[in-house]
Amino acid sequence: QVQLVESGGGLVQAGGSLRLSCAASGTMSSLSISAMGWYRQAPGKQREVAATITRGGNTNYADSVKGRFTISRDSAKNTVLLQMNSLQPEDTAVYYCWFYNGIMNYAYWGQGTQVTVSS
Repeated sequence: QVQLVESGGGLVQAGGSLRLSCAASGTMSSLSISAMGWYRQAPGKQREVAATITRGGNTNYADSVKGRFTISRDSAKNTVLLQMNSLQPEDTAVYYCWFYNGIMNYAYWGQGTQVTVSS
């Protein structure tokens, strides 16, 4: 059984930085993972994509985080990182790790990690 384990959330002041990490446990072929990424869900809002990265290294960012967030991955280790700089109160949300298995057309989700940015 595959599980995604996230770490790195917490409370930070506006302008600060946090680094989120997500690792997959269990049996998962790195070749089956087409893309990894991070979604976020603020209170009362729908879940939205923050950043994604394909196995080939192509990245995509939400307009609201461009220039502040950087996503990276180690496909061989099935890990994905999100470096978040210049955090703002509007970045406050639960951040979810996401792995997409392109062969099975199936998405794995982490349990979520809270990021709170105080003003």
